Amino acid sequence: MSFFSEFRSFIAKGNVVDLAVGIIIGGAFTGIVNSLVNDVVMPVVSVVIGGIDFSNYFLPLNSAVTATTLDAAKEQGAVFAYGKFLTVIINFLILAWIIFLMVKGVNRMRAVEEKKPASAAPAPPPADVQLLAEIRDLLKSR
Repeated sequence: MSFFSEFRSFIAKGNVVDLAVGIIIGGAFTGIVNSLVNDVVMPVVSVVIGGIDFSNYFLPLNSAVTATTLDAAKEQGAVFAYGKFLTVIINFLILAWIIFLMVKGVNRMRAVEEKKPASAAPAPPPADVQLLAEIRDLLKSR
């Protein structure tokens, strides 16, 4: 088998295609989670803890950094931006929670499907159809 045909066979397998779809959807889902955290969760957290904005929390790693906002401080020199790190951790926890709920739901659906009784055997044909089938079988055997 040539290299390219082997590669084509590998790519055509269902698992690779499923993985690619998952990665693409995950990339799109990241934008949703980022917006949820930055635009919904973090403002509420900020109000609850007294109007704190995590995005501008940083420690200057250089004495030349005197700015009060993270973007301006980055222009002046190296900074340890732990506020953004906290935001990323919250993003991760929300994403992990959503995935947990999705897996839990899928597992619940699978459990319901497994509990369903196997489809009952098909009903026997009516007596006249059975009689005609027996006659047919007898005629075939002669």
